[in-house]
Amino acid sequence: MAISSKYSQQTGQAPQGVGINDNRRIYNFGERIAELNPAQSPFFVYLNKVGRKPTDDPVFKFLEQRHQWQRRNFKMESAVGATAPSGGALSLSNIKIMAMYDKYGRATTVGQPANYILDSGDSVGQMIQIAGTFEPVADATDTDIVAGTLTLRVTNVDSHTAASGSTDGYTQLDADVIAFNNIPLNVTDHPNTSEFVIADGSLGQVIGSAHPEGGKAPDGWEDSLYDREGYTQIFKTAMKLFSGTAMATHYRGYSDEFKRIWKEKLMEHKMDLEHAMLFGVGGSDESATTGPIRKTWGILPYTERYGTNMTFDYTTSTYDSFIDNMESFFAPESGNSGDKLVLASRKVIGFLNKLGTGSFLGNTVGASQYKMDVQNVKGAFGHEVTKVNTIFGNLHFVAEPLLRGLYEDYAIAVDTKNVAYRPLVGNGQNRDTHITTNIQGNDEDGRRDQVMTEAGLEIQLPETHAVMKFITS
Repeated sequence: MAISSKYSQQTGQAPQGVGINDNRRIYNFGERIAELNPAQSPFFVYLNKVGRKPTDDPVFKFLEQRHQWQRRNFKMESAVGATAPSGGALSLSNIKIMAMYDKYGRATTVGQPANYILDSGDSVGQMIQIAGTFEPVADATDTDIVAGTLTLRVTNVDSHTAASGSTDGYTQLDADVIAFNNIPLNVTDHPNTSEFVIADGSLGQVIGSAHPEGGKAPDGWEDSLYDREGYTQIFKTAMKLFSGTAMATHYRGYSDEFKRIWKEKLMEHKMDLEHAMLFGVGGSDESATTGPIRKTWGILPYTERYGTNMTFDYTTSTYDSFIDNMESFFAPESGNSGDKLVLASRKVIGFLNKLGTGSFLGNTVGASQYKMDVQNVKGAFGHEVTKVNTIFGNLHFVAEPLLRGLYEDYAIAVDTKNVAYRPLVGNGQNRDTHITTNIQGNDEDGRRDQVMTEAGLEIQLPETHAVMKFITS
């Protein structure tokens, strides 16, 4: 009974004191394989240490939520104007506004209806502000036009028109003008000879609601969750058949050739995982002779296709160049955290740390030493980290050895809150990295083992990640 238990085929149940040469064992290495030379595979190490999330299905579904209460801003679809009345109120009709996010909260270049502007009836009362102009005396000279902010209260929503093809969608509404440049509307300050104009493309936002005492509850609205799917990929690394004679032979340099090859195969398998998590192109292909072949997405091609892309110049880029890009990249309404892990090629890391003419530090410190904060610190998992602090967030640059050759001018900014390593674990079976020993035929005089992993990468909110490409002008 003791021998039967010792050589059980159950993954991850290796008894204490049993070595790699035990017969017909399956060993679960899972998290431990990430600890092999972490400097060679920084992304895989971070995923294992801070982003493990097992899945029980090889095609894993996940939902993205972009909170649209942060996105109730809009712009004008077309211009509108009106002359101030002699009374104390001014009504604007047929105001067409459009949101620049779709129903999932994703930024879009095609205008969308602003569904958060609630329908007419007892639910009216939302307050909005839009950039506009005020001309005290409407005439042909236009010399007294004042730019400012119009405050309006929505009185009626005519329609929400969906976008169609190249045509922008919009919401059409009526509203009362409450104030201009925070001066309440009145006959004295806004006489009936004056004119208000809201230009096409003017920006605006919702600033709350103002309902009458004793009024009814307003209508509601909601955002939508975006559905994505990912795939686990089956990775296999096997060694050649070692004959019984070879295993019994004492070699020069490294006496046990079997153990030497084992070490190399473990690293080879780990680097296959690192390559796939960086460069893989996801999908599922049906095979005529076997089951489906699934492939995980890597962070670089996925971000390049769906996320943020930036370009910097080795010669001219400075801290200001980073600030210009980080202002939108770290925008909280996109679901960003305040810190990014930036996997960078050695060429880019060198550029960031040089102090000479034409370098990042050289250009930056020379321009203004007071707004620059670059530190070389020790990472939590043994990596050397160059921390670049911007006013919007921090970039933690780590050298990624695999960004070489055609990727030597690349860096990938990863929001680690929005990525996860998804090993397949279900029904008591763990398909994370494990070793299967003695897979040779029963009649073969020798031994053959393999390492296997079934896992994938989950990438959420792709706009929170960025591909940074450096060029030489």
